Amino acid sequence: MMKCVCYFLLLIFFCWAALPADASVCRNDRGREICIVDIKRSAKNYWEYRVILSVDGVKKPLEVYNCRDRTTVKKDGTVLAFGQNNPGEIVCRFFNK
Repeated sequence: MMKCVCYFLLLIFFCWAALPADASVCRNDRGREICIVDIKRSAKNYWEYRVILSVDGVKKPLEVYNCRDRTTVKKDGTVLAFGQNNPGEIVCRFFNK
């Protein structure tokens, strides 16, 4: 009987101590794997997203993607237009659905 109680307590402990899920949205684009690690939509400007991306397994710093003007604001404040291989197209295309 004591053995059953111990097994039951171990089972409850392992179920209680579950690891957090690491869910990210990944897309393949032109041979690159682009994953959205963290995304937050701007409350003031609904067309802006603050995104942390991972491109081919390399995590990029936080950037602001403006889907209305098709621009990217880097961490240092520089504003760049979406280019040919900009992951911002994937961010805007995914959340426009």
